[in-house]
Amino acid sequence: MRAPDKRGARRVAFERAIPASMMAIDGTWQRGCTLKDVSDGGAKLLIEGSVEGLPLKEFFLVLSSTGLAYRRCELAWVNGGEVGVTFIRQDFRGRTKAEPAGTR
Repeated sequence: MRAPDKRGARRVAFERAIPASMMAIDGTWQRGCTLKDVSDGGAKLLIEGSVEGLPLKEFFLVLSSTGLAYRRCELAWVNGGEVGVTFIRQDFRGRTKAEPAGTR
């Protein structure tokens, strides 16, 4: 039995792997990943290969092969090959801010 989720946001877990990729904001690196679960404020990813040395403070989570579906993210936590990300939203003045999971 799983412990209750303390983040407060409703999360959707996938039975089948959802392929995605992580890409640097400036496009200098890209890494394959699998979307394990998602909420309105963030997601859990399983990374292909090592994350060591990658600048993960802020990056894009690319959800389509054409790159048209993506979310800007910042790293929330790392646990081996799994990472948690928080989606970054743009406010009405054009500034970006991280919105912790469960704040909506």
